[in-house]
Amino acid sequence: MPKIDNNDREIIQLLRENSKRSIQDIAKRIGLPLTTVHNRIKKLENQGTIKRFTIDLDWAALGKQVTAFVLISVEYILPTGGRVRQEDIAREIKGLPEVEEVSVLTGGADMIAKVRVKDVAELNEFLINKLRTISGVDKTQTMIVLSTV
Repeated sequence: MPKIDNNDREIIQLLRENSKRSIQDIAKRIGLPLTTVHNRIKKLENQGTIKRFTIDLDWAALGKQVTAFVLISVEYILPTGGRVRQEDIAREIKGLPEVEEVSVLTGGADMIAKVRVKDVAELNEFLINKLRTISGVDKTQTMIVLSTV
């Protein structure tokens, strides 16, 4: 496991708040030299602690006002007798443009997908004509997000 100290944690927290924050700003906020902050960020990237820098989007402005979580149950043995792998199904679902992320679960469902669409009609289209046509997807339960804090 990579060794991370309090300075690394502070750098990570500042980057989580704004991944576009400059090294100069980070150095000033935590009281370390620029080169030290630069080297620490590179170290965190190289050891895989920081995997990527990303953005927080205004989905409504992008025409994706509806967010839903879809619980998915998998049928591992198909009616044809063939078998499916959970990871393969998850990758196929993740490849759909409406899907932001897919997680494999324990418990009552096998996986959960976070979905963003324009409206309920598009969600219905996605569920019926895309998700439920994937080989191995058995049952789904959809929860629409009302608000996020």
